Amino acid sequence: MQRYFIDPTSWNEDTVVISGNDAHHIKNVMRMSEGESVICVNVKAQVTAECCITNIKDDVTLTVLNYQNEAVELPVHVTIAQGLPKGEKLESIVQKSTELGVDRIVPFEADRSIVKWDYKKKKKKQDRLVKISKEAAEQSHRSYLPTISPVTSFSDVLAILDDYDHVLVAHEDTTRQIEAKRLSYYFSLFKPDDKIMCVIGPEGGISEGEIEALQEAKVKPIRLGRRILRTETAALYFLSALSYHLEEQE
Repeated sequence: MQRYFIDPTSWNEDTVVISGNDAHHIKNVMRMSEGESVICVNVKAQVTAECCITNIKDDVTLTVLNYQNEAVELPVHVTIAQGLPKGEKLESIVQKSTELGVDRIVPFEADRSIVKWDYKKKKKKQDRLVKISKEAAEQSHRSYLPTISPVTSFSDVLAILDDYDHVLVAHEDTTRQIEAKRLSYYFSLFKPDDKIMCVIGPEGGISEGEIEALQEAKVKPIRLGRRILRTETAALYFLSALSYHLEEQE
């Protein structure tokens, strides 16, 4: 069943109003009619309901049929701090990380970022990333819409580390060090509702200066297996391993 994320201001008790691009999607892409049902998710309250279309004009009006109790989110809150990669890799990271349950993505300009963010086009690019995440959340039937933060600096990432219960950094050199902790070790320390950040570098990885700053902040290096991963693969590896550890071994 088609799923749409609804702004709380458009959800009044048992009546939901869908407008804008989503209304266009219902009318002109899905070609739905009155009497058909969709799933609506209140993005603030994380309330999910099956709703019946009752009126189609410029906006689409729906009536709540029943509320649903979904348990589809990770039991912890994961932020990926992603060093800015080149090309369209960031779009892929946002899409796939959303599907895998990320809570927030913080792209940052790292020392080894090959491309620099075009701040003249930042709103357009930011809007596109948010749109990609929203569509991925709908497709993967999530009940939460991740936060896609604007591209920021490494120093700004350091400034928010204290907001998290656990902060880890993926550093390719640690794959060759026996003393580096495996992911399963840190995963075993996580408790429900913990806030976790994983810092991932761009192509070329995290610089030595950035690693030193993270270590001074007590950030723990992690092993992402025995092989060197591309930057666009690292977040997906981390989230997939976390999902398996916390959800599939119950």
